[in-house]
Amino acid sequence: MITQVQLFSIPVSDQDRAKSFYVDTLGFELLSDAQMGPDMRWIQVVPRGADTALTLVNWFPSMPAGSLKGLVLETDSLEEDVAALLRRGVDIPGGIEDAPWGRFVQFADPDGNGLILQATFARS
Repeated sequence: MITQVQLFSIPVSDQDRAKSFYVDTLGFELLSDAQMGPDMRWIQVVPRGADTALTLVNWFPSMPAGSLKGLVLETDSLEEDVAALLRRGVDIPGGIEDAPWGRFVQFADPDGNGLILQATFARS
């Protein structure tokens, strides 16, 4: 029986630039940065306290850099996180948007992978 999503891959063109964005800009924890072969590194990051990790990959021909859309990240402090992202140079063109289920912003990593940061309303 499947019990969880352990990790998934984000296609990037420059692993160092992506690592800097996910760790320094988004505040993710670096779990691993290890050489896998002559031209391959295993870079694994995770949001602090999360179970599912992300790998920053550049070796899958079927996954061009920037092709991931709709990665949803959850926060308890949307306004504070958005302010921090803006201070760190992240472009959030639509600002905070309201939805029946919560509030969210959309932005992209340096390769154009589409990210959503949301604060979901508590369920009653």
